[in-house]
Formats: sequence, structure tokens, C-alpha cells
Amino acid sequence: MSVTKLDLQRLSLNQITTENWSLEEAINGCVDHEIPVISVWRHKIAEVGLKKAKKMIAASGLNVSSVCRGGMFPALTSAERTERIEDNKVAIEEAAELGTDVLVLVCGPSPHKDIAEGRKWVQEGIEKIIPFAEQHNVKLGIEPLHPMFAADRSVITTLGEANTLQRSLGSSQVGVVIDAFHVWWDPFLYEEIEKARGTILGYHVSDWKVPLPDLFKGRSMMGDGVIDLPRIRRAVEDNGYDGPIEVEIINQAIWDMPGDESLELIKQRFLTTV
Repeated sequence: MSVTKLDLQRLSLNQITTENWSLEEAINGCVDHEIPVISVWRHKIAEVGLKKAKKMIAASGLNVSSVCRGGMFPALTSAERTERIEDNKVAIEEAAELGTDVLVLVCGPSPHKDIAEGRKWVQEGIEKIIPFAEQHNVKLGIEPLHPMFAADRSVITTLGEANTLQRSLGSSQVGVVIDAFHVWWDPFLYEEIEKARGTILGYHVSDWKVPLPDLFKGRSMMGDGVIDLPRIRRAVEDNGYDGPIEVEIINQAIWDMPGDESLELIKQRFLTTV
């Protein structure tokens, strides 16, 4: 089956891609380059305050595909875990205020060597915020991360794990976010995308360049690596997702590019390689 041609109406700038820009600069960049959607990171909201962030986005006419990030549920003490629940509630409120119905969950690492307990705390954490998310009409997107991040960012490392967790929670308020960088290697990827049908809340793109330039800042521009982005997109779309596609690139060299140059390259590669 051929891959349908993309147009720029589905392009969302995940704000981490232009990390050196403030929220205002990222908003203005999207407007100037006719990118219709933005995904906002919480540390950028904090720099200006939620009220001002909401006002700037509303004035720009941009849509917001998601807020990143909630999660980080596991912690050694019940008091710490409760603090993280409260912070996730704040993130849900921020998402609702900015007009998006998706909060991306980076679920968090285990605080000790018992990774199974860390996964248990993730499930318990999500369970506790589901009612609050329902009240605010915000869905919770479990994003599995590549296994190399299991020790410092997330104990949920495959789409299969995310699907199993989503089903065990038994709530339509919870879905999954599929990030090509994190899942492309999985031999069961396409089976799991099928199993995620009806629960896919987001699709993120970048690329995996060989050799990987860095562990954290390792994502490359689409088309510069080994990921079969069109095939993954086709699978995601065949299983019900037709929403914004976020370009999420964490890479120092791209951060250091002039922002306008970066956005033009993103638009070109989005149309030709995604």
C-alpha cells in the first residue's frame, strides 16, 4: 500500500526541537513559517507563567497538539509519590488551559534496582490521576521510551508494555503516544500498533543516525537516519490516528542552528521523508 502524501497542516513543532527559543519565539516561528500546531513543554510554560502562555498561544491562532510532560511517578517514599501525583494534576490543568486534550506521560525510572516495583508505581500513579484528567477532558498518553532510557527516564520501554498498561487501567482517558525514535527497532512494533488501534493519542518523528551522536541528544533530522518513517506512519494511520505529527528532535547541533533555518529544513523533510 502506498503512503498518502502529507501536507503541512498535520505538522506540529514539538517545542524541544527549538530548545534555544523561548515560548514566544517558538510561537512566532511557527506563525512566520506557517506551521499550524505546536507542542508545548512545561519548563517553557514556567518561564512565562501559564496565564501569559495561554494568551500568547490564543493570539497566535496556533493549535496545541500536546503538553509535555507528566509522569515521573516512581519514588522511594509515599510522600514523594504523592508530590508527583500533585505535579501531574498541575500538568493536566496546564494542558486544559492551553487547549489541548493530550498530556504526554514520560513515566519515570525506578528509584532502586527493583524495576518491577517501579512499574507498579507507574500504574498506581496513572490510576490516581485518571479522575482528575476526566474532569478536565485531558487524555493521558503513555509514551514508551527506548530501553536505553530505562534507568533514568522510563521503565515503560516498549509499545507492548504501554498497550498492556493501557488495557489494565481500563480507562478511555488513557492511550499511547508512539515516538518513532523510541520504538522503530521493536520486532513486534507493527503487531503492537495494531493492538493500539483506537488508543493512539500522538505520533512523534525524528531519526536514528548511525553512529548515534549522544545518548540524550541523539535524535537526528528526519531522513538522516535508518528509521522507516513512512512505514510507521502508514501503520499508525491504518490503525486510526490521523492527528498532528510532532517533530521532536533533541540534538545539540539542531538546537544551535538558527531557528528559522531549522524550521525550513523541518518543513522540507516532513514533506519528503515522513
